[in-house]
Amino acid sequence: MSSMLQPQIILLKEGTDTSQGKAQLVSNINACTAVADVVRTTLGPRGMDKLIHDDKGSVTISNDGATIMKLLDIVHPAAKILVDIAKSQDSEVGDGTTTVVLLAGEFLKEAKPFIEDGVHPQNLIRSYRTASYLAIEKIKELAVSIEGKSLEEKKTLLAKCAATTLSSKLIGGEKEFFASIVVDAVIAIGDEDRLNMIGIKKVSGGNMRDSFLVNGVAFKKTFSYAGFEQQPKKFLNPKILLLNIELELKSEKENAEIRLSDPSQYQSIVDAEWNIIYDKLDKCVQSGAKVVLSRLAIGDLATQYFADRDIFCAGRVTEEDLQRVAAATGGTVQTSINNVIDEVLGTCECFEEKQVGNERFNIFSGCPSGRTATIVLRGGADQFIEEAERSLHDAIMIVRRALKNSTVVAGGGAIDMEISRYLWQKARKITGKSQLFINSYAKALEVIPRQLCDNAGFDATDVLNKLRQKHALPSGEGALYGVDINTGGIADSFANFVWEPAVVKINAINAATEAACLVLSVDETVKNPKSESAQGEAAASAMGGRGRGGGLRGRGRGMRRR
Repeated sequence: MSSMLQPQIILLKEGTDTSQGKAQLVSNINACTAVADVVRTTLGPRGMDKLIHDDKGSVTISNDGATIMKLLDIVHPAAKILVDIAKSQDSEVGDGTTTVVLLAGEFLKEAKPFIEDGVHPQNLIRSYRTASYLAIEKIKELAVSIEGKSLEEKKTLLAKCAATTLSSKLIGGEKEFFASIVVDAVIAIGDEDRLNMIGIKKVSGGNMRDSFLVNGVAFKKTFSYAGFEQQPKKFLNPKILLLNIELELKSEKENAEIRLSDPSQYQSIVDAEWNIIYDKLDKCVQSGAKVVLSRLAIGDLATQYFADRDIFCAGRVTEEDLQRVAAATGGTVQTSINNVIDEVLGTCECFEEKQVGNERFNIFSGCPSGRTATIVLRGGADQFIEEAERSLHDAIMIVRRALKNSTVVAGGGAIDMEISRYLWQKARKITGKSQLFINSYAKALEVIPRQLCDNAGFDATDVLNKLRQKHALPSGEGALYGVDINTGGIADSFANFVWEPAVVKINAINAATEAACLVLSVDETVKNPKSESAQGEAAASAMGGRGRGGGLRGRGRGMRRR
């Protein structure tokens, strides 16, 4: 009786949706598997591309896991974890984004039957973490170092790593051509950590093989005034002045007021304005610079003034390009034109303006510090060039990682099969349920070679059986065998130069295991639909307010200030 009289406890707001227990966990696993299925077909050299059309009407064609995950507007809270690991893999290593999503999805898929049978998720998590540790130790053991080789040998080895990455991209047909460009660009920037020191400029038209690398800086010709055509377009060993000031005759603000007692004084004010600009221009010329670049505008007067004195100038140069010119030529960006000394001027062996397709480019080559490079990309369609840029970004990241960490492993599913075999063997020596869980982890790793076969149209079961038999040889000679995409059989991946940096695999296994453990550790989801709708309304009203406010501001511009 007393229990019936107890008041009802209301803990959460009305309309709050809570779901918990086994059904909730299985639902999260299904959501993550669905996300993995989206990018599944993009894996490997024969992977398909996805065409993503967003609400703004822009079209993206890509098979880069991270790009697809960013563009898919995923709302499921558990599935968002996979988007995050794809982004972290992309920023940390650059490649292996599809691999990491696939592995996380497969780990969860293998865990699902155990959850449904009533196994406690913490048991699975513990075993998965043990398996992950064993797998990473095995990768480090199998990795081959490229340290201590000569520069030429290193270049060849790095080009092989870049070619492996590019083979799964849209520009895979020209992977050798682009691999050598990428390696040269990465070696050109040396120990420089800033990735933006490698510029990628896109010019539509021509074909892929018209792309080229500039050992220095190249950027599109900026907006120019009359008099520009009279300026010289080529210099050898010029001095370069970099500015962050306007070289333009500025008219007074419309509400400025000057009181004169004598009309003749007006001329002196006009003269003073002209003297200020001429003084600035004179100081630029006296510095001895032959190329003047500024982040702000260089007006028609200044353009003509420089043209008369055989000096090249360009205004409105983007911040990024100006910083790259400064890094390459050894110059310093000046915010004042007074006291310009030789130490702040940059120099390069050759500066020229050159036609590339239907664009004109300013090219600085033979730079003394040489810590920058520019890849000029050519191609037919804009979407194609965009995807080529994303592919080159992945390849550049991979080569940088390989240079820094200098260990590589066999690709083509070889390393995955070898770790899988190693874990099967290790699991036999473990007693209890943990043996089953580590076996399921080992089975999940086989998703990579299986998916490579499926995407290439081969019989995955047949190829995997051959691989298992080869990797099980007691001599260990089959450890480097992976899927041969060209014949549909198996081949020595290492001998065929299908390599990837060990850090890519280590990062992928780490991130995928962490994501799987995170999803498995969630047993309840609390969702308040009211708060969601309130957020939506707030966002809509903010947009509406911004539009209205903008209209009012525009109307009042001509009014006199009080």
